[in-house]
Amino acid sequence: MSLTLDAAAQDLLFREAQTANTFTDEPVTDEQIQAIYDLVKYAPTAFNQSPLRITLVRSEQSRQRLVNHAMGANGPKTLSAPLTVLLSVDLDFHEKLPTLFPHAPGVKDAFFSELATREAAGSLNATLQAGYFILGIRAAGLAAGPMTGFDFGGIDKDFFGDGKQKSFLVINIGKPGADAFFPRSPRLAFDEAVATV
Repeated sequence: MSLTLDAAAQDLLFREAQTANTFTDEPVTDEQIQAIYDLVKYAPTAFNQSPLRITLVRSEQSRQRLVNHAMGANGPKTLSAPLTVLLSVDLDFHEKLPTLFPHAPGVKDAFFSELATREAAGSLNATLQAGYFILGIRAAGLAAGPMTGFDFGGIDKDFFGDGKQKSFLVINIGKPGADAFFPRSPRLAFDEAVATV
C-alpha cells in the first residue's frame, strides 16, 4: 500500500533526514520559526493541553549561559549553530485549558490541580510536541540537531528561576554544514518492532 505523502516529502521528513552536527552560518529567522510553529501547533495533546514552550536562544550571552550546562561536544556544536532552541514544559499549562479545551470547562480542576499530575502529563505531551517540532524544522528545509546531553536542572535555575518551566531538550537548527551527518545507524525491522494481538 502506498502512502498519500509523495516520495520527495517522505525523504525530506524521514528517509533522508538526520540529526545534524554542523551547520552553515546562514541565519534562521523568526519568520521561519513562526511558520514552523504555526504548522506544528496542531500536534495532538491530551485535552489540547499544549504544554510545550520554546525559548529561542539568540544572544551570545544567553548562548554562553546555555553552553555552561552542556556536556562534551554539545557545547561547541551549540556555539556554532545559527539558532539554538530550548524546549521546556510549562507546569502551569492548565491555566490555559479553559480556552484550549472549551468542551469540558471543569477539566482544569478535575485533572490538573496537583503539580505531580501536571508534571507527568505535561512531560509526556510536550515530548510528543517536540517530535512534531523536529518534523516542522525538516519541513522548512532546515536540519535539526536535538540533544539531551545538558544539565537540565542547571538550565532550569539559570533560565526559568521561577520553577514554572522544566527544560528537557535542546535543538540546534540551521542548514547542514560540512560533514554534518554521522553514518546512518540501523533501525529495527518491521517484524522486530510491530506485533499483532
